[in-house]
This record gives sequence, structure tokens and C-alpha cells, in this order.
Amino acid sequence: MKNLLLYICFIAALPVLAQKKKKVPRPQLGDSALITLVQQRTFDYFWKFAHPVSGLAPERTITPEVVTTGGSGFGVMAILAGIERGFITRDEGLERLLKIVNFLQKAEHYHGIWPHWMDGATGKTIPFSRKDDGGDLVESAFMFQGLLCVRQYFDKDNPKEQQLRNKINWLWNDAEWNWYTRDGQDVLYWHWSPNNGWSMNHQVRGWNECLITYVLAASSPNFSISPRVYHQGWAVSNHFLNGKEYLGIKLPLGFDYGGPLFFTHYSFLGLDPRGLKDRYADYWEQNTNHTLINRQYCINNPKGFKGYGADCWGLTASDNHEFYNAHSPTNDLGVITPTAALSAFPYTPEYSMQALKYFYNTVGDRLWGEYGFYDAFNETENWFDYQYLAIDQGPIVVMIENYRSGLLWRLFMSCPEIQTGLKRLGFESPAIPE
Repeated sequence: MKNLLLYICFIAALPVLAQKKKKVPRPQLGDSALITLVQQRTFDYFWKFAHPVSGLAPERTITPEVVTTGGSGFGVMAILAGIERGFITRDEGLERLLKIVNFLQKAEHYHGIWPHWMDGATGKTIPFSRKDDGGDLVESAFMFQGLLCVRQYFDKDNPKEQQLRNKINWLWNDAEWNWYTRDGQDVLYWHWSPNNGWSMNHQVRGWNECLITYVLAASSPNFSISPRVYHQGWAVSNHFLNGKEYLGIKLPLGFDYGGPLFFTHYSFLGLDPRGLKDRYADYWEQNTNHTLINRQYCINNPKGFKGYGADCWGLTASDNHEFYNAHSPTNDLGVITPTAALSAFPYTPEYSMQALKYFYNTVGDRLWGEYGFYDAFNETENWFDYQYLAIDQGPIVVMIENYRSGLLWRLFMSCPEIQTGLKRLGFESPAIPE
């Protein structure tokens, strides 16, 4: 949820582009075929709309030259799902991923950590704000989560796949996670810049979307953090432990009513929450209950927004009729964001399918486009977005694939370093060998 106001200001400053929505046919399909169609159209954002030089994902459709580190990390995972679903061949995916990794090797980085945004042609940093012009630890964590899945997937003994694995290992081995403890403090810091040092002063504390950052930092082969950083940094804040009930549903961690639903997605595209536990929570229970609270709030619809109900739910960070915001039950502006319910398929498959059918059949004439569902809509304001955002597109493809096959969960949890890091932090999981 970093610098949300700054991001809103950035988007507000963009020129207003008159972009007509393309009329895209919506064939009537059975459930399985419809899920596949949603995956394929959403995957196309990362495949067809990728930057031609870097292969990385643009931040959004109106910023084609600005590529995003975190959204591209989700995108490389989407490419693996695309191979498995037959949208592209293994060789096509391999070539694209080699292009991406070659670009990342040359791109600007800060102690092995990339910035939030880069120029898609040159790899030069594009500042996220005046002082946020250096390494972004959380965005880079989302990228490394994806790259490690890629490394595990391309396991054949041939020169190109071996080259890809080696290049990913070089990047992974060079990332200085412990540098971002700011001289050895017991917490990770989100940003560091050679121009502004630590002046952003943003500690990464839970509960939010950043658990994967601590898992990766503890798993690093060369620059790992101690478990104390996790327990004294991440797990110590005013919004970590919860334990209360909301709408009759217990919430182990986090903000009242759970906050925006992307908390249940970003860290768990690779990190498998099934049976994942530590001293603080059962993470399957955490994510499922957070999702159920979010949906039940929409069903109750205390503010009386048009469209809300059992078929139309899902509050998370996205565009809205004003600019951009992190929508949640405690920050409800009447905006439904398809990625919220669709990326929840592993947790609530029946309810997510209900939402998918509503988005496609009922409002699809205004919501369905070239790359699947547009980012968000507000029926009360009669507002439907015309844009796509990489960071919202990626979880749709990846989490649906995890629901269908467990592919990305299986790949990420097979990494020996991740298994070691999770053990160091006190996690247990069926995916960790005894």
C-alpha cells in the first residue's frame, strides 16, 4: 500500500486519453471454457502488450513505455501458466523469458534490487516519486518470486534452459536483502536510493501484501536476514495480530475487516498457503476468511451501492471514478475490481465463479475488452474503466492457475532455498520436506 497518495497524484497528472473501448465478442461458454478464456485474454496483456525491447509489462495501458517490476514479476508467472494452458509453446515462453532476464541483468539496480518503474527500452529508473528513485524491495520481491518459479519450471538439460537458470541464479545471488535492514536494524526498509539514501523511511511491517519479501530475504543464499528481523520487524505493528470476528468470521491478522483483497494475492502467487502456518497464523485460514469477510460485506452492502451482492463483490486497490484507491470494507467507494474475486478462485471457487459469470454475462458489454476484464467499475456512478493494470492482471492468471493445477505454488515451494528460509522463520508446510 506504499505511497498511495503519490500514485494517485501521478495518475491524475497523466493526460486524459480518449480511448475507445473495443467491442470484443463474448461467446457463451461452459464454466471451464470460460475460465480458460479469462486466463487467455488476461495473459495476452503480458504477451501481446509487453514492451517490445524488454519484454516486461507496462504499468498500465496508457503508459506503454513505463514498465513495472512487480507487475512484470506476476507476468513471468503468467507466462508459465500460458505455456501449461497451450496459449504459447514452451520454446516461445523460453525466448521471451530469456529476453526479460537479459534486460534485467543490464537494468539499473541498487544493491541488486530494481526500482519500482523502469524505462522499458533502456532499463533506466523512472522515479515513483521525488525521493523514490532507487531500489524498491517489495516490487523486486514480486519479481524474484516469479523468477524462481521460472528457474524451477525450465529444468531441461539443454543449453538455452540451462542459460536461463544460470542467469536467474546470478540475479538471485546478487540481491542484497540484508542491505535493506538499514545498517542492521531488526526490520526491512522498502526503499534505498543513491540520491536520497533512506529518506523515504518506510519500514516494511505487517499485515499487508509484503510477507513474500521477508520469506525471500530469509531464503537468500548470500545476503539473508536473521529470523529476528522477521519476528521483530514484520510481526510487530499496530495492524498485525487481530483475532476478532467480522460479520461472524474470524480474522487472525491485519486491519479491521481485512483491508483490500490484494493482501491475499500478491505474496501467495508462489507461496502456497495450503497448510502454511507459523506462530502467528494459519495462512489458508487467514486468506480464506479475509476473502469471505470482503464478500459478505458486499452482500450486506451497508452503503446501498448499485450492483453489490452475492454475484458482484470484491474490494481491492484499483482505478476508480475519481482516480485510484485501496478499496476495502472500511474504504468503500462503490467500486468493484474484478481481480479481487477472480484472484480469489483458490479460496472461494464457487463464489468466484458466481462473480466471473456476473462480470462476463451481466456487465460484460462494458467490462470485457481485448485483455479480459477492464480494471474496475462502479455501477452507482455508471462508470466503467477503460484501462488495464499489470499488477491487477497478473494475479488473475496466476491464482486461477493455482486453483486449477497448483502450478506456481508447486514450483515456488520446490525451491530448496525457500524451504530453508521458511524453516528458519519457523513456518511449517506440507511442501517442506521433513
